[in-house]
Amino acid sequence: MTQSRFAPLPTPPYYAVIFTNQLAETAPGYDAMADKIFELAQTQQGYLGAETTRDATGLGITVSYWADEAAIQAWKQVSEHLIAQKLGIKGWYERYNLRVAKVERAYSGPQGRSV
Repeated sequence: MTQSRFAPLPTPPYYAVIFTNQLAETAPGYDAMADKIFELAQTQQGYLGAETTRDATGLGITVSYWADEAAIQAWKQVSEHLIAQKLGIKGWYERYNLRVAKVERAYSGPQGRSV
């Protein structure tokens, strides 16, 4: 993750994959896999960056940014990522939502400057 925790992103348009999840009470192996998947995502063509957070109750939100839908689809099919998805469904997550959105405008602040 970037030192500032904010992904350095290009001028829109680009795509955001928003992954909101609730970790199960016990999720053995999750942290190691999450680190591995994050590192692997950074090597994928079309990957632009990510921002992630998790609260004390285990609710996490990760937003990954991609150049286009083709890059998102390619990432979805990476074998290590498929394994992580199956492990998450099988036992790491109590619930999750995944949303894909096209970013058409972006602003930075506190000045409200458009990028």
